[in-house]
Parts: sequence; C-alpha cells; structure tokens
Amino acid sequence: MWAGSVTDEQPSPARFARLWAKAVTGTSFLAMNQEQLEALLARFTDRLGEALRAEHLDLRVGHQVGAGLVAAHLTSAEGLGRTVEVLQRHLLTHLGLDGEAAHERMSRLLAAVATGYARALRNRTLDEQESIRRAAMVARIQAEQALRESEARFRYQATHDSLTDLPNRSLFTERLASAMNRPGWHGRRLGVIFLDLDRFKVVNDTLGHQLGDQLLIQVAARLREAAGEHLVARLGGDEFVILVEATSGVDEVVRVAEAALAAVRRPINVEEHEITVTASGGIVERPTSATTPGDLMRAADITLHWAKSAGRARSMIFDPERNKRELARYALSAAMPAALERGEFYLDYQPLASLGDGSVLGVEALVRWRHPDLGVLRPDSFIGLAEETGLIVRLGEWVMAEACREAGNWSGPDGRSPFISVNLAVRQVHAAGLVDQVRALLERTGLPPQRLQLEITESTMMSSAAEPVHALRVLADLGVRIAIDDFGTGYSNLAYLRHLPVNELKLAGSFVTGLGNGGSGTDERILASLVSLAHALDLTVTAEGVETALQAERLRAIGCDAGQGWHFGRPAPPQRIVERLRCPS
Repeated sequence: MWAGSVTDEQPSPARFARLWAKAVTGTSFLAMNQEQLEALLARFTDRLGEALRAEHLDLRVGHQVGAGLVAAHLTSAEGLGRTVEVLQRHLLTHLGLDGEAAHERMSRLLAAVATGYARALRNRTLDEQESIRRAAMVARIQAEQALRESEARFRYQATHDSLTDLPNRSLFTERLASAMNRPGWHGRRLGVIFLDLDRFKVVNDTLGHQLGDQLLIQVAARLREAAGEHLVARLGGDEFVILVEATSGVDEVVRVAEAALAAVRRPINVEEHEITVTASGGIVERPTSATTPGDLMRAADITLHWAKSAGRARSMIFDPERNKRELARYALSAAMPAALERGEFYLDYQPLASLGDGSVLGVEALVRWRHPDLGVLRPDSFIGLAEETGLIVRLGEWVMAEACREAGNWSGPDGRSPFISVNLAVRQVHAAGLVDQVRALLERTGLPPQRLQLEITESTMMSSAAEPVHALRVLADLGVRIAIDDFGTGYSNLAYLRHLPVNELKLAGSFVTGLGNGGSGTDERILASLVSLAHALDLTVTAEGVETALQAERLRAIGCDAGQGWHFGRPAPPQRIVERLRCPS
C-alpha cells in the first residue's frame, strides 16, 4: 500500500468542483452554464480521486481529463494554469490524502493532465486545419474566407493581452519600431511612459489572484481612457506602457503620464472591496533619430526604478547625466572584487594628535583605490558601493589586517607606540565571527589589543540588536579600544553610552568648522558641552576636521583631548608616520 491516509468520510466531488469552476470561470468561452460546468468538473474530480487512491496509478486518467478540458472548450493557457494550481494546492487536502507518495502521485497525475491537454489541443488544431483543407476542395472561396478570419483571430490573440484586451508587448514593440522608422519622420519626437503599479503583490497575496486580475482589468480600462488617442499596452504582470507619437516636447508626455497616474489613484471597487492603488512611471522623450526602440525601453525602465526608489506614486523623467553616473557606479561596483584580488587597494594613514603636547596618540587607516583607468579614488567613491554589494566585509577585513600589520612596525623614541584606528562597517559589526577574527589577527601580527581602535558609526552603536553590542563588549574586555566616529551627526545620545563599551568619541568635523572664524559661538558651546559630558562618562574626545592652529587652540581651551585633521597632518603613506614618530619635531 502506497504511503498516504484517507479520511473515514469520503469528500464530496461537488464541493471541489465548485472551487475548480470558480477558478476557471471567465478564462474561456464555454457552451455551457455554471451548473453544467460544475457537473463536468465533478466527474473529472471523481476520476482523479479514484486514480490517486488506486493501488496502481493510471496516468491515462490524467490524459483523459486533460482532453476533456479541451473538449469542453477550456482551451486558454490561463484556464490550464488555474486548473493545475487548484489541483496541486487543494485536491489532496480535499481527498484527505497526504504523504510523500501522495504528492509524488499528484505531480505525475498533473503532468499527465497537461500532456493530455496539449495533445488534445494539438489534435483539435490539426482537425480544424484538416477541415479547412477539405472545405477548400468543396468551396475554395469559403475556405479562403475562413482561413483569413482564422488568421485575423490568431493575429489578434497573438498581439493582445488575454486578460485586459490591451495590446501586448509584441504589438507595442511593433508599433514603436514603426513609429521610429516611418518615412518623413526624421527629426520628429516621441515619448514612452513605463508604468508599474505600486505594491500590487500585496493585493494578490492578501485578496487573491482572481481579485488582482479584476483590478488589472479596471486599471487597463482607466489607462486606455486617460491616454486617449495614445497606444496603451500591457507588458505583463502589473506593467503597462504608453506610446506618445509625434510629441511637441517632454511637457506633453508628462501631461499624459500625470493623467494616467491620476486615473489609477482613484478608488476601484472589485467584488465589494474598495481598493486604492498607486502607480509609478518612467518617462522618456527624445527625437526618433537619436535613439532605438531598445534604448528607449531601457531608459524608461531605468527611470521607472528611479521613481520607485524616490518613494513611488510619482513619475520621473529620464536624466542622461544621472544615468551616466549610475552606469559609472555600476562599473566600479562590478570591478571591486577583482581589484581587491589584484591588490589595487592601499592604505594611507592620518595622525590623531594630543592637543596637550602635540604627540601622536593614534593613527587612522584610510583606504584608497588605485584604479587602473580612473587613478586614485577616495573612500567616498566606493565605500557606499562596497556596503551595497556586501564586499565591505572582505574589504574591511583586508583593511584591518593590513593596518595591524603595518602598525606593528611603529614605535616612538620613548618606546611608546600609537594605536591604529580602523573603521568598522555596519555589516562587519553584524557579521558572525567578528571577535574570533580580531583575536586571530592580533595573535598573528603580535599587536597588543590596546593598540587597536575600532571606529563605529553612531547609528550602529545605538542599534537595539544585542549581538553586535555583545561582540564589541567582548572585544573591549580583550583591551581593544572602541570609538564612536562622527559623533553628533546621528542620535547624540550620551546617556545611552553609559551602557556601551566605548572608550572614545570622535566629534564630527562640522562642529569644528566654525571655531575661530567669527561665528556666533554656538558650535563652541555645543563642543564644550559634549566634551564635558563625555569626560563625565570617562571617555576621551577627539575632534575631527581640525585645519587651523586657531581651531586647535579653541579645542584645547574647552578641554578636548585630541585632534585629527590637516593641521596635524594629512593622510600619508606609512613611511611618513614612521618618520614622524622617529622625529616628533
């Protein structure tokens, strides 16, 4: 006996047939009423249930059911898809069957239904063609007329969306190419509006695909009305496109897009549900001589994504300069992994100096990219990309390892050595194994834990996640220094710092800029307050962005411990740090 279970009370085929009938209703034109359809599907349900329960699975039952669907004129691809979905999701449960063997039988039986359907549909088509040929022998004129009508019908079906009756991608592409290559249209302009419903998946997931389909039908009708004489097509899913031929300029295309978005925004009633949806749009308008259909559609698609990223429920116009910048960013992003393997990244170092005697207390490692075509790139050109792609973890590990290795060679004439300060990205803080990685690195390089400082952004430290804070606390217990970088640009919650393993605050350079430049003194009062509160928490304070002696003097006067900036030294190769340590003057 194959694995599975059967309930004591046999289920009614009629109940399942009603579910099946509801799913396929409207997908094809049927020569029967709802009662007749349910009766037919109840018979099919009976046969499928008997086959699934039988000792030996007879796949011919599936073939016969598939052929029966075609015979009943349920011949649309959508009807077959919904049939497979209903059978796959509900039949075993309805029959009270379960287990791996039952699901394996169900899969084989579904394949047999699809095979029988395809064969019957093919045979039906062949039979129709044969009938046409026989009719041609009797009445050639009638046969030719029938053939022309059949071709027109197939042509319409091939070029129109079966759900919304709008032109489909194929017809839109044809019309777009025709508009661009029309004789006498050289120099004329046209526009494309690429539309996509916002969060349409939520409608399907919460209210069901049937209701979602009805929503799409109404949206399509509204777009057709709003666009007027302009071609509206459905590309698939919840994506639509409008072709605006012979435009007078981008303003005309924008007006069409705004009308379309406004039409979609109005509440829609579907099966007693009032649904409000919005759409986003990407607009491209240009001379026909300056583009190709493929370029137009790519540009419209890109602009649609810009509109989505900007908050949805809006349209945006294609910006070639922005596109150029994003292509350059993509090229950098794609090149980064290989660049790391080839050793194109290197470190410069900037001193953190005592405001008391000017001695070097620490050195911050700053990563650079020696790009073969673009020259030396600063971190703001690629760190964001590394964070987006996840490469920041590998890059950060390399920076930390290289910085610790180099710092092992640093020693001042009095035997005191500065700590090395390394920025730790959010992904690194959350990555598993951070503590083990740092511990192994310190053992491998011989660098004392007290000489490693990890700089973390304020927002990372204020996270409510417990695991990153625990990892940092373990590192702090090992002796590793923890610093908050750019403090004052985020939460600025000094009270919260009492519970965090922090040794140092690095105040944002924006506070330092106004010192000693004839400002109102607000920045100086803020800095004094921050320094005082930080000291009350036993934290040392380093001011970033110190560029002048006057700024350094004012910071010293308010009790700031250290400074970093061009006044104390610009980022430089490691040998310059070694030279400075040997000759402090």
